[in-house]
Formats: sequence, structure tokens, C-alpha cells
Amino acid sequence: MTKALLLFALLGLLTQPAARGQSSPVRGPIHGTPTTPGINDMPLADYVGLLRQIAPAAEAGATDYLAAFERRCGRALTTTELRQAMSAGDGDPVLMGLIRASHLRDTAAREQLAGQIRCPAGVAR
Repeated sequence: MTKALLLFALLGLLTQPAARGQSSPVRGPIHGTPTTPGINDMPLADYVGLLRQIAPAAEAGATDYLAAFERRCGRALTTTELRQAMSAGDGDPVLMGLIRASHLRDTAAREQLAGQIRCPAGVAR
């Protein structure tokens, strides 16, 4: 239970937008304070790599989710869409299930969950 809570806490931190430098709407960023690009600008491979650092099961589950989405929906998921699937509410139930199934090495559950991916309206094949 503690490992699961830690995983979700770390995923929550990872999925929040990166902190930006303090700025004034009138004057712009404070001098000497670098602004960092948002996580939305992060390449998908880098985001998945960060998941690997948090937990190998998070990387494996996300990789399964990405592959299943592309097979079912006919297009790749963006970094922003994956981040939202991780962080919206309690996370996309299919993605969270894939992470759990990866952790448990439950191949049957991974295959079943991959078939439950929902495509955005008008995208499903």
C-alpha cells in the first residue's frame, strides 16, 4: 500500500506543469529568473523515461497504453494526452490498470485492458 501511495504521489508531481519563473503581466519575467518550458513541450520519449525513473511498472503500463491507443485509434497519443490520462482525477482507469498489471506481471489483464482503450470521438477505427 505504501509503495502504491508513493508511486501515485510521484506521478502527481511528474504530471503537474513545470514551475515557471515569477513574472509581472506588465514587465515580463524577473531578470535572472529562467522560465522553464512546460511539461507539455516535453518529447514523449522523455516523459516515458521519467516514468521509468519513478517506477518500471509505470513505464511499462504507459508503453502498453500508448501502443494500444495507436492500434485502436489509428494515431499516436501526445505527451499532453498521456499526462492528462495520468493526472485527471484518479487517472485513466485503463492506464492505472495497465500500470498495476505490469507491476503484477499479469499478462492476461494487460491484454484485456488494452482492449478497453477509448478513442476520442470520431477517431476509432
